[in-house]
Amino acid sequence: MPSFKGEYEHSVDAKGRVAFPAKLRKSLNPDAQENFTLLRGLEPCLYLYPKNEWEFVEEKLSSINSFSRQGRTVKRNFLRYAEDLTLDKQNRIPLPSHLKEWAGIEETAIFIGSGERIEIWSPEQLAEEDASLSHESYQELFEQVMSDPRPEDENGR
Repeated sequence: MPSFKGEYEHSVDAKGRVAFPAKLRKSLNPDAQENFTLLRGLEPCLYLYPKNEWEFVEEKLSSINSFSRQGRTVKRNFLRYAEDLTLDKQNRIPLPSHLKEWAGIEETAIFIGSGERIEIWSPEQLAEEDASLSHESYQELFEQVMSDPRPEDENGR
């Protein structure tokens, strides 16, 4: 299964469309059929999931207990801003104004491959996020996360 990786910067046009990076397009699973779900990220960025990967997210969300306050809150705040999108004939993705505004994206969008999804950042928000992470704290975080043995789910994730 190909994963998304790399960083790509593209201009946002006056209608809020941005070219989808060609290298990321090559990593798309044919099952995605150039369909995506775009939503607010947990940081001040947007998460872009190809259709086939979004299906795994929906499976996880469906297993959340909707009778608990925490479950309802997580589902509500994760899904309320989700938008289904399709690449246009020029391989552009439309960024809805409310999501662009929330992420601070204006004239430029930075796509970052993040495994099964793509993050879309404004240059300013990304620079701020990067500045908040020192080399030492990143090293500690990396060691902690990569040495944490977690069982894989049935999809190898």
